[in-house]
Amino acid sequence: MGMDSLLRKRIGREEFDYLALMSALADYANPRDKARSLMKKGVIIRIKKGLYVFGDEFRLRPYSRELLANLIYGPSALSLDSALALHGMIPERVETVTSVTPKRPKRFTTPVGVFVYRQVPPAYFPLGVTRVETGDAAYLIAVPERALADKVRDDRGNQLRSLDDMAAYLLDNLRIETEDLRRLDPDLLAKLGEVAGSAKIALCARFLRNLRSRHA
Repeated sequence: MGMDSLLRKRIGREEFDYLALMSALADYANPRDKARSLMKKGVIIRIKKGLYVFGDEFRLRPYSRELLANLIYGPSALSLDSALALHGMIPERVETVTSVTPKRPKRFTTPVGVFVYRQVPPAYFPLGVTRVETGDAAYLIAVPERALADKVRDDRGNQLRSLDDMAAYLLDNLRIETEDLRRLDPDLLAKLGEVAGSAKIALCARFLRNLRSRHA
């Protein structure tokens, strides 16, 4: 069995860390040199220090950008545009992977894309965040209400001071369908706005309540 095949047998996941790589290369006198050789040949790709995926020719299945986002910088949870797109609420395919974190904001440019982390208050961070299982691993992602709250809170390019402003932002700017907005829980948005201390999230909750009452 060749080294590439043996490595794939020993490392089942597409995403793996330095300890898993060194364990898989333990038969070599100098595992670090072998790891550098594998990277040079494109067998493995280093996402950041200590985190890797297999190269295109050696991949058994697509790697998870969502899982990578959690692993690159943490604690973090997928949110904002990336989570809205995964929940099917916005039509655009999102190239940059967006997350929130209670730590300092960060931006990582990697061989598999750009990963951006926006800072949120520590007490607010875990609210409306759920865990998604992916095989033998899992990642954290914002539920639709939380993803929208983070987007509204984070967007400094739009003046959101009235219900009309919010309507234009959600329906015209983000192009979220009215039916998708009606399915959201205004009470959760209101709680998120209170904990985050965000008037814009509170305004979004008011808009959703009015939207529901008009179509009750």
